[in-house]
Amino acid sequence: MDPVLLVILAVIVAAVVAGAVAVQRRSGGTREVEAFQERGAEPDTDVGGAVTLEAPSTEAPQGATEAPPADPADPTVQPAPPVERAPTEPEPMGLRERFRTRMARTANVLGSQVADLLGRGIDDDTWEGLEEALITADVGVTATMEIVEELRRAVREQGITDGAEVLALLKQQLRDALGDADRELVRASDEGPTVWLVTGVNGAGKTTTIGKLASIERRAGRDCVLAAADTFRAAAAEQLELWGERTDQRVVRHDEGADPASVAYDGFQAARATDAPLLVVDTAGRLHNKTALMDELGKVKRVLEKQAGPLEEVLLVLDGTTGQNGIAQARAFLEAVEVTGIVLTKLDGSSRGGIVVAVQRELGLPVKFVGLGEDVEDLAPFDPDLFVEGLFADVGV
Repeated sequence: MDPVLLVILAVIVAAVVAGAVAVQRRSGGTREVEAFQERGAEPDTDVGGAVTLEAPSTEAPQGATEAPPADPADPTVQPAPPVERAPTEPEPMGLRERFRTRMARTANVLGSQVADLLGRGIDDDTWEGLEEALITADVGVTATMEIVEELRRAVREQGITDGAEVLALLKQQLRDALGDADRELVRASDEGPTVWLVTGVNGAGKTTTIGKLASIERRAGRDCVLAAADTFRAAAAEQLELWGERTDQRVVRHDEGADPASVAYDGFQAARATDAPLLVVDTAGRLHNKTALMDELGKVKRVLEKQAGPLEEVLLVLDGTTGQNGIAQARAFLEAVEVTGIVLTKLDGSSRGGIVVAVQRELGLPVKFVGLGEDVEDLAPFDPDLFVEGLFADVGV
């Protein structure tokens, strides 16, 4: 072959090979550039087109500032998880606040009427209106007449003409009517157990009151035994058992229809065997006009007294919404058993809370506890001062 031709062919082959190598280098460089760019590197190119790759620096460049905050509207931005905060327990309502807020229905009726009367000046119409307001609140006719007459005499003798001063005197009259009787629940002075017999008509809140008393004992760290002597209603024993589970107190019950006195007897034996300091006996909801049932209540009391001696408490539970009917109930129970104190329930749902005054004035029985709501803590020791304040809460004269 012609030597010249051979030289030409060699040049052509060399050019082709050189071109292929250049293409391969450019392709490889591009892939490396892409890989580095994914890692945040920026490629540099020289004048000849060669690629120089630098790894991303972990140091912030000089003069750099913080990146602006992420735009919350940007769909690619994931919101930060919410910060969980421990729930805060509401502070328990104090006894003063309970009386003020839970006596609102009576206060709205009685307090507003008294404020209106005293705000118009003191005259004969004032005293007549005051009598009507107190009777409407179920203070009772006898108690009302005595209170208003004493108030009128004091105002006349002291020459009082200011409504605010008359209101202050009225509050004091009501406190005096409630007296200063000992309202503490009595406990046995010997080794015990203490026995509290609880009675009242169905629907007054008797079994619920016992459950709340059991809760008070548990919060004080004391055990007690609950005797379900209301054997005429299975629901009553079941309700008491639920309270026993809730308060971690023992419940003694028999089958429906069993002798109530036998349940009371077994309850006392259980309390003594377990060294429980207190026995609380539930009884059937007696109708105060049913002589046979009231006699049976007396039997329960006698059986307990044979075991324990005189009972520390016989508590009569009255529904505060029944008004003057509660007085008739109380008289009948007082004849059947020696009642030592009253538990007046549902005062928060009544506009006739003045029944407290009537009970004490006409029966001479101290109100020891009052029901101010559905919560366990709403069975509260009765405080005459807080009660009177609650009757006239937010009243300005």
